[in-house]
Amino acid sequence: MQVNPYLSYDGNCGAALKFYEKVLGARIEETFPYGEGNAEMQTPPGWKDKVMHARLTIDGEIIMASDAPPGHFQKPQGFHVALQVEDPTEAERRFTALSEGGAVTMPFGKTFFSNGFGMCVDQFGIPWMVNCPAQM
Repeated sequence: MQVNPYLSYDGNCGAALKFYEKVLGARIEETFPYGEGNAEMQTPPGWKDKVMHARLTIDGEIIMASDAPPGHFQKPQGFHVALQVEDPTEAERRFTALSEGGAVTMPFGKTFFSNGFGMCVDQFGIPWMVNCPAQM
């Protein structure tokens, strides 16, 4: 069994994927636009190039994503996408990149449980936690 987060966007999934590719080194494995759906699918006007389904990997871990159909998007809440990064400098770099254009909810810094930890919401509305685990 495999458990993967599936992120929903408000029409800007394609831009988010490119952003994660740039700042996290993610690899976009597959993207299916609404316009490639079957004839029975009634693609809303202007949604032909929006993302119906995508899969990306970050250091071998899979995240899936799509643009929610018009009228179905809900602001993400009640979860964070958590990154575990071994090197504190790299963890802070990724945190800073993810938070650019978004909002920092907990500044990145050393804590009692980690060599660096921070929380932010990226410019696409996705909440993130970046953690550099303390040495055990």
